[in-house]
Amino acid sequence: MASQTEENYLKSLFNLANEAGEVNISELAQQMQVSMPTVNSMVKNLQKSGWVIYEKYRPVTLTTSGQKAAALIIRKHRLTEMFLVNKMGFGWEEVHEIAEQVEHIHAPKFFDRMDEMMGHPLLDPHGSPIPDKQGRIQEINFLTLSKCKVGQQVILAALTNSSTEFLEFLNSRNLSLGKELKIISIETYDQSMVVTYDGHPSETLSEKVCERLLVRVLA
Repeated sequence: MASQTEENYLKSLFNLANEAGEVNISELAQQMQVSMPTVNSMVKNLQKSGWVIYEKYRPVTLTTSGQKAAALIIRKHRLTEMFLVNKMGFGWEEVHEIAEQVEHIHAPKFFDRMDEMMGHPLLDPHGSPIPDKQGRIQEINFLTLSKCKVGQQVILAALTNSSTEFLEFLNSRNLSLGKELKIISIETYDQSMVVTYDGHPSETLSEKVCERLLVRVLA
């Protein structure tokens, strides 16, 4: 059974991995906000447990068992976030810190019951897929709003960033998942977009915001 610290490392490795499944030690140290020697020591422990493959001066790679272990931690986190929003009335901007604590509970029946009570949701409140009990994650292909064109109508489906600050920004603009947006114009100079939706005849979104919004284009 992994310790809380080991679980945090596994989750970070899973989230940071590139297309080849590799993570640079320096990037992991930055993510975990610890020194390089500390990261090296922990990675060696993870290797002893069979969760990673690591050679000095080379990137870290999660093994198959490491990927599953990380995905199951993420499953607990995202189920908890969904439960807090759907069953307890929390705002989507309030749930991350609570889920960070709950995800370390080692009680599969607890999370299975949570899953059942919600009807086995596929996505969390921020549109991210919830891994199944085998650690498998459904692949969902959405576009970033920044790649869309003038005149297109889209549905806001997920986010690439779910920080509290960003979610509060979206709340202030009355933007939530499921909203239908129409792209009115795109500024050539800075790629900001003017969109309309739900009583907002004209809302300007910066390129940075548009890159964090994942959408499904309506036919």
